[in-house]
Order: sequence, then C-alpha cells, then structure tokens
Amino acid sequence: MFYHFLPPLVDLHIVFNLFSFITFRAVGAGATALILAFVLGPPTIRWLRRLRVGEVVRSEGPETHLRKAGTPTMGGTLIVISAAVSTLLWAELTNWFTALALLALLWMGAIGFMDDYLQVVKGRSKGLVARYKMVGQLTFGLALGTFLVLHPISPVPPNWTMVPFFDAWYAHFWIPAYVVFVALVISGSSNAVNLTDGLDGLAAGLAAIALATIGVFAYLVGRVDTSAYLGLFYLPGSGELSVFAAALAGAAVGFLWFNAPPADVFMGDTGSLALGGALGVLAILLKAEFLLVIVGGVFVMEALSVIVQTTHFKWTKRRYGEGRRVFLMAPVHHHFEKLGWPETKVVIRFWILGILCAMAAFSTLKIR
Repeated sequence: MFYHFLPPLVDLHIVFNLFSFITFRAVGAGATALILAFVLGPPTIRWLRRLRVGEVVRSEGPETHLRKAGTPTMGGTLIVISAAVSTLLWAELTNWFTALALLALLWMGAIGFMDDYLQVVKGRSKGLVARYKMVGQLTFGLALGTFLVLHPISPVPPNWTMVPFFDAWYAHFWIPAYVVFVALVISGSSNAVNLTDGLDGLAAGLAAIALATIGVFAYLVGRVDTSAYLGLFYLPGSGELSVFAAALAGAAVGFLWFNAPPADVFMGDTGSLALGGALGVLAILLKAEFLLVIVGGVFVMEALSVIVQTTHFKWTKRRYGEGRRVFLMAPVHHHFEKLGWPETKVVIRFWILGILCAMAAFSTLKIR
C-alpha cells in the first residue's frame, strides 16, 4: 500500500522516495510485523484462554511436557495476521510474486486453523483427518503448479529450476512432472515445519532464520546485476518476495517473544503449516527448490527422522513380529530430550544448526 501511494509524493519531500526501495520496505515490513505481534500477542493469548483451546500433550512424550497441558494453542493466528497486514502495508500488491506468496500463507494457515479447531475446540483427538489435510496441501500445490505453467510470471520457463553450486546447470522438468513437483515441495515443506513444532521456540526460531535467508536470495534474484554476477536466474519482480519474507520473519520473531520457554502460547498447526507452506512457495517462485533443502536443513532432518522411525518400525514388525526403533522418540528433537538434554539446550543447539544451514546456503553463491 505504501509503495503505491507514497512514492508519487516525492515532489513534496524526498523522503517519500524511500518507499520505492525494496530494502527499505523489507526492513519496514519486518519491523511492522514484529511490533504488531508484540501488540496483538497479549489480547490474542487472553482470547485463546477464554476459548479454552489448551494443548493436548501425548502421554508417551517426555515427562517434562506434561506441565504444558492446557497451554493455549492456535497462536499461529498471531503470525499469520501480523505477516499478512505488514505485507499489505509494505509490499507491491500488483506483483504476482507477492499475491501468490500471500495466498499460500492464508491457505495453509486456514488448513492449520481447521485442524487445530477440530482437535482442541471440538475435542477430536486426530484433528483434521490426515488425508484431508494432505489433500488441502496437494490441491493448492497442484493449482499453483498449473497456474505457473499456464501463466508464467517470469521470463524463465516455469519448469526450470536452479541447482545449488552450479551456475551453468539447471533442472528441466517435464511439465506434468513439474506440477507434481510443486505440490510435493509445498506439502513436504509445510509438514516438515509442522513436525518440528514440538518444543518451545524451536519452529519459530528456525523459520525466522530460514525466511531471512530466503529473503536475501529473493533480493539477489530480483536484481539484474547481482543475479548475472552470481550466476543466478534473473526473475524480474521477485525482489518483492524479500518484503514478504521479512514480514513473515518479523512475525515469527514477535511470536517467539511469547513462545520462548516456558511458552505462554503454542503456534499449533495454524502457524506451522502457514510457515512451512510459505517457505515452500517462496522456494518455488524463486526457482530455488533444491536450495530450500539446504536452507531448511533442520526441518529436513526432523522430517527424515519420522520417516526413518516409522519405516524401520513397520519393517521390523513384519520381519521379526516386534517393531523396533532407530530413535528413542521421533521427531529427532524428542530423541535428544529422552537422552536427558534440557529442552532449552535442544532448541538453542538446533537454532545453531539452522544458522549453519543458512551459512551453507550463502556459500552456494560463490562455490559455483
């Protein structure tokens, strides 16, 4: 909104010209989302407590988690609202990159909200049946992939994507395979963040790190000079995604203020699916799907731990008649809790791993 109304007032004062710069608006979006989260946090938590939407703790989980039972959940609404409002204020709203990213945030947030509502408010322990939740994610992914094929939003063919560490190589998908690939990236990313959301501050902190990293890449890809120098695809208009990424990162950090251990509120599926879905869509729009594996390395590790645990348990049960586990408990952050690590130690060490993943992603800019 500011981008559309304030720069034309430059004749009145030169300061209005600042609102035409992506860097200035990205900082403004991050700060606005952060402040909105601070302001809206207390009333949101009070509202959730009045609704009695308390967390349901698994009995087989770490004993230290039992005290968290009843803590308000569905706090992801705070992240979605803060990020959406900030994006509407600071981003270029006629930009397709902005519109699709914002739509993804709201769509995935709505799926997560329905799941939380059914689980906590309606008392259905399984929440939104898993297959229906997956259908919602895949439907959006298939729709987005189809839209990008039929209505390309950049000069680069929609079924091309960059390959980290190589400037002259890129992946070229068969069109139908690309549409399926988009759906898998979105559902995989949203579910990976969802699985990571098991400790106070873990998912919010890691998401903020990943979003800040992706935001930098969005700025570089959106500039003709830096993209050419670094051997990246040039995607005109994609720089606006740095504004969206900054807004979402600011909202995640603002939520972290209330989610830091001991948490006053949990994000629930409302927040985790929205954050994960937005990360996946950012990677798709920037043609950096493979880079997302590096940026979100901790999320990938968490998801793989669940896959390995489940697969190994089922295989050993068929072969030996008794299921066996690789980890003491999955996702892997619970494994370390079972080993005796305090929750805060697990969270901080995983944040450090997230920062290392971000550094590895940035190294791909020069190791090409």
